[in-house]
Amino acid sequence: MTHPPPPPPPPPLSPHPPIALLQPSTQRKRAAKPPKVFRVFRSVFRSLPIITPACRFHGSIPRGISGGSLHDGHIHGAARNTGTLFGHRKARISIAIQDTPRSIPALVLKLAVPTCRFMQDMGSGLLRIALECEKKPGDRTKLLDEPLWTAFINGRKIGYAQRREPTESDLHVLQLLHAVSMGAGVLPPELSDPNDGELTYMRAHFDRVVGSRDSETFYMLNPDGNSGPELSIFFVRI
Repeated sequence: MTHPPPPPPPPPLSPHPPIALLQPSTQRKRAAKPPKVFRVFRSVFRSLPIITPACRFHGSIPRGISGGSLHDGHIHGAARNTGTLFGHRKARISIAIQDTPRSIPALVLKLAVPTCRFMQDMGSGLLRIALECEKKPGDRTKLLDEPLWTAFINGRKIGYAQRREPTESDLHVLQLLHAVSMGAGVLPPELSDPNDGELTYMRAHFDRVVGSRDSETFYMLNPDGNSGPELSIFFVRI
């Protein structure tokens, strides 16, 4: 008695499409020096440790930004970047900074705060993220290449932010969003995690302002240009 042949194996799952993101430009447009009033703000900011009083100081928008320095909703002279905040709802949120939506990220940070909590805070008002690291004598590391930061959100210490190399998963997310310049939402269900939930994202243009080799800020401005930053990320080495 012959047995019927076994059924053919199921077709393999289709792999992720190849990553087509471009390398960041080696001739990156340098962020212009801010206006004088903003440089004064920076010099004061750098002299303060990021503790509660300093973070209260973050809550006010520098006069040079909330006034005439805005042009078409962006800071005059600042370098334009694309910023993406993404993560599974119950996992920690990541921030990726790209030259353009179609480029490999120049910076990926993971914050010690769950994505759902961060998005709730974003919906409740302005957010100021302050990232502080220690200045080491003789160290020539570029500011955004520092590996570890003490992190504060609106004056509340949340732990640490860690710089990391983009993973294959990071690149896949950014590849899916390569045609998106601004927006927020939930990525396809197959990217969800059974434990950590849906993979959500928010993307916007960020204006990068360099105060010195030890201080930089990324401002996510409202598209209508009628008010100041919704989200500001301060990098300070003290």
